[in-house]
Amino acid sequence: MRNRVEITGVNTSELKTIPNERMMELIVLSHNGDDNARDELVYGNLKLILSVIKKFSHRGENLDDLFQVGCLGLLKAIDNFDMSHGVRFSTYAVPMIIGEIRRYLRDNSSIRVSRSLKDIAYKALQFKEQFLKDNHREPNTTEIAKELGVEEIDVIISLEAIQDPISIYTPIYNNGTDEIFLIDQIGDDENSEDRKILELTIKDGMKRLTKRERNIINERYYQGKTQMEIANEIGISQAQVSRLEKNALKTIFNYKQWI
Repeated sequence: MRNRVEITGVNTSELKTIPNERMMELIVLSHNGDDNARDELVYGNLKLILSVIKKFSHRGENLDDLFQVGCLGLLKAIDNFDMSHGVRFSTYAVPMIIGEIRRYLRDNSSIRVSRSLKDIAYKALQFKEQFLKDNHREPNTTEIAKELGVEEIDVIISLEAIQDPISIYTPIYNNGTDEIFLIDQIGDDENSEDRKILELTIKDGMKRLTKRERNIINERYYQGKTQMEIANEIGISQAQVSRLEKNALKTIFNYKQWI
């Protein structure tokens, strides 16, 4: 007798899979508005979600929550799957499910910084401390990057990543009667000169990008897609998307001129 394991009320030992041929039929029906076909697709791919959330089980997250988030990723995969790409549905769906779970963890869990970023940040801090003692000034980003043998953008991202987040309701002044919070000092810069300059910089920088780089920036920062989602859409690896994104940002902001 199989073990009975329930997640959000679903007995996982009773889950069934759908043959690929039937899967394609259901996707066509679902895209044509057949809700029953969509429901069958979801139920027939719940094992796929279970296989994905196992990768995140070591984080101590609630499996029911991850399962439900994974279902959202599965629904997105069902609605957006393009049969003309000639790939199996599972090949397309898995990155979508993983992306949805990672987005959930990023938005709802404690901030986690990768070991590589931490290493760069701590080496940068050590170098800054020694450089200050030797030269009586702090090194700029270019000097830090050269010393560590990394790119300047990696230094910037790593140092920002280890900064503790501050609540906008953090008190920054108290005279015993009146208290001023950080939010009181945050101005509305929607129409500020700095914002206008930034918008012009981005607009001008986007013109210097290749078509692929522009598409990646648009999807990452205007559509909120993950690198994995983009990689799956255009048929390259996530590492390649990351490299293209980094080069595009360097082109747009021309880091060496303003850091």
